[in-house]
Amino acid sequence: MSSDFETYEQDFATLTAEITNKIGRVPKLAGEEKTQLVLNVDKKLEEVRELLEQMDLEVREIPAQSRGMYNSRLKSYKQEMDKLEKDFKRSRIAYSDEVRNELLEGEGASSESQRAHLLDNTERLERSSRRLEAGYQIAVETEQVGQEILANLHSDREKIQRSRDRLRETDANLGKSSRILTGMLRRVIQNRILIFVLGAVILLTIVLAVYFNFRGQ
Repeated sequence: MSSDFETYEQDFATLTAEITNKIGRVPKLAGEEKTQLVLNVDKKLEEVRELLEQMDLEVREIPAQSRGMYNSRLKSYKQEMDKLEKDFKRSRIAYSDEVRNELLEGEGASSESQRAHLLDNTERLERSSRRLEAGYQIAVETEQVGQEILANLHSDREKIQRSRDRLRETDANLGKSSRILTGMLRRVIQNRILIFVLGAVILLTIVLAVYFNFRGQ
C-alpha cells in the first residue's frame, strides 16, 4: 500500500515541478500563446487534484498505526497545491515586463492599484470557491451517512419484524401446549376420581359381604 503512495508522490513531484515552471512563464507571454499555456496549466492542476484524491484514498486504506505519517505528508502536499493555485491566479493577471512598463509610463500608480484590486478579487473568489467545495463535500458525506443510517434502520426493522413473527409463533405454540397440558391434567383428575369411586364401591361390597356372612351364621 505504501509503495502505491510513494509512486503517487513521485508523480506529484514531477507534475508540480512542471506546473511551477509554466506558471513562471505565464506573465512573460501575451495573446494566444499565453492563453494556450494557461489552459495547459489548468489541465495539469486538474491532474494534480485527481492525484491528491488518489493519495487520500490510499491513506484511508493504510493501517491506523502507520496512517499518521502519511496523513502529515498528504497535508503538506495539499498545502503545496493551494500555493500553486494562488501563484497561478496571480500569474494569470500579471503583465509582461514590456506591457507593465508601458502601463506604468501611461498610468503610473493607477495600474498598480487596479492590479492589486484584481488580485484581491481573485483571492476572494478563490476563498469562496474553496468554501463551496467544502460545503459540497460536507453535503455529499452527509448524504452518504444518511443513506447508511437508512439502510441500517431498514435492516433493523426487518430483524425486529422477524423476531416479532417468531415471538407470535412461539406464543401460539405455548398456547397450544397449555391447552394440551390442561386437557391431560383434567383427564388425570377424572381418572383418579374414578379410581377412588371404584375403590369405595369395592370396599363397600367387601364390607357388606362380610356383614351378611356373619349374620347368616
